[in-house]
Order: sequence, then structure tokens, then C-alpha cells
Amino acid sequence: MSKLAWLVVFGAVGGIVWYFARIRRQLAERQDEAEARMVSLIAEVRPATAPLLPGNPVAAQPLHAPQERLLLDAAGKAGEAGEPVLAIQLYAKLLSRCPKTVFASQARTAVEEQKKKLKS
Repeated sequence: MSKLAWLVVFGAVGGIVWYFARIRRQLAERQDEAEARMVSLIAEVRPATAPLLPGNPVAAQPLHAPQERLLLDAAGKAGEAGEPVLAIQLYAKLLSRCPKTVFASQARTAVEEQKKKLKS
């Protein structure tokens, strides 16, 4: 009978050890997934930069930031909603913050269109 009792005790201890090892493995997997999500989030938010080449000072500037795209989209939506004054203000904010952005020519053209809407 004592052998059976020891077998039950060893089985219980083994089960507990297996359970804690499983919990530890799940926590490590969750931590790895969280780190991967954080890396992808940072990669999305961080602006891409062109390679720095000798004689190319513009390449050190970021290609475009997500904030620029958001301002451009918001101004476009305001213009579509029939709010030309708000659209012009948003385009002006974009151009004042980032005058050398890749969206500058698009914003200037849109401002001219919104001014025409305002006059009519």
C-alpha cells in the first residue's frame, strides 16, 4: 500500500511541476507576442528615412510622417463635408509644420480649390 501512496505523491508532484512549466511557457509566449506587437507598432509610427548619401542632404529627412498624412486626410474630409474654411486651416497647419513635405504640392493645390469654393 505504501508503494501506491508514493506513486500517487510522485504523480501529483509531477503534475504540479508540469502545470507550472506550462504556465511559464505560456507567459513567455505572451511576452514574445507583446514584444512583436510593440516592434511592429514602433515600425509603423517611426517615419521611414532615405539612405544618407554623400552630397544628398535631403535624404536625411524623413520621407513622410503619419501625422502629415492624417492632416492631409482630415483637411480633405473637411473639404468634402462642405467646410472649406476648416479645410484651408488644416492645409495651412500642414504646410506651416512641414513645408518640405511630399504632400506640400498636393496641399497647395487643394487650398486653391477650397478658396475657389469659398468665393462662389
